[in-house]
Amino acid sequence: MKLFSKILLGLLLLLLVAGVYYYPKLKRVNQVMHFFEQDIIVDNFRTTDEMMTSSEILAAGQGSSFLEAPDAQSVPASFTFGTLTMDVPTYLDSSYTTGFLILDNDSIRHEQYFRGHTAETPQIVWSVSKSFLSALFGIAVAEGKVKSLEQTVDEYCSILQGSGYEGVRIKDVLQMSSGVAFNEDYADFWSDINRWGRGFAWGASQDAFAAGLQREREPGTFNHYVSINTHVLGMVLVKATGQSISDYAKEKLWDPLGMEHDSYWLTDDYGMEMALGGLNTTVRNCAKLGSLYEHQGNWKGKQIIPEAWVMASVTPDAPHLQPGARASSAHTLGYGYQWWIPDGEDGEFLAVGVYNQFIYVNPTTNTVIVKHSANPGFTTSSPLGTTEMFLALCREIVKDLG
Repeated sequence: MKLFSKILLGLLLLLLVAGVYYYPKLKRVNQVMHFFEQDIIVDNFRTTDEMMTSSEILAAGQGSSFLEAPDAQSVPASFTFGTLTMDVPTYLDSSYTTGFLILDNDSIRHEQYFRGHTAETPQIVWSVSKSFLSALFGIAVAEGKVKSLEQTVDEYCSILQGSGYEGVRIKDVLQMSSGVAFNEDYADFWSDINRWGRGFAWGASQDAFAAGLQREREPGTFNHYVSINTHVLGMVLVKATGQSISDYAKEKLWDPLGMEHDSYWLTDDYGMEMALGGLNTTVRNCAKLGSLYEHQGNWKGKQIIPEAWVMASVTPDAPHLQPGARASSAHTLGYGYQWWIPDGEDGEFLAVGVYNQFIYVNPTTNTVIVKHSANPGFTTSSPLGTTEMFLALCREIVKDLG
């Protein structure tokens, strides 16, 4: 009986230790499982640092604000999307907008916040993070830290050898043409993106997840949106610069642009940023990135990103990257270096994140429009969750600005 009691006590102690160790992980996974529920999604989007580990990006010491136009602009009363005429306030409310800003010729013409957010509220911007990462990557190329986009990603990251990324050019990864098999369906519990999300909440290595993916197509031939592609770019950036993504962002973007507000980037338990969608920042900080790209990488007379990089980032340069329906793409929007390009004559481009995060840039009219949201209907068939509906609103605003 004494031996049995000792064994039982040992098992109980083992279970207690395991419970203490695994409880934070189990809690995070449970939070992720319920993260997008309608009654908590808005609060979750602005408090991700309370659930996950993160890396801080402090506001610039010499922060700068946009000028506010003397003739503040109200949003249009309505806009048309296909056969649907949509009331603008209804659209903003129904898509759970948390922040909305119109920048016209570098002056704020309209700025509005909803659902408890203010200009100082950072929220997770999901895949808008990809466009920030692209900017950082362009700077690293200009500095010679990344030698060429013709190099393969496994030249920098040996863990990718033997995976679907082995032998894939950096350029093909930038252009979402890696050929790697991946299911990005957020409504599918067992999709690759949701498996990755649960693994991230558990604290698993994102690098290892990327190294476990396999190839389904010849790289550089088909436009298929694979979020892990951006994580791979993050891996290359960290290896090439010797800095974390957050530190590099602080040095190369936040300080030079005079970012007004503190931000943070979610990290896994290995300290690696969620490059593909973990940036938490404000509407005005996003507007600065849009303005920087509107001005071809130049900020108040200083070239922050090479003009050639900006132009290449928003110019589809192969048949499978062009806007419009085609057999060589899973999308109707065109694609550049982590930026989306719609069909049109004004040279428009967008940063897009799930649950309706947007940066719209129209360099012809000098317009930048930012929308932060926490739309619980994103995974439904409602047009409120589509990029195309937001684009229709932007075009109506541009016409209204005249």
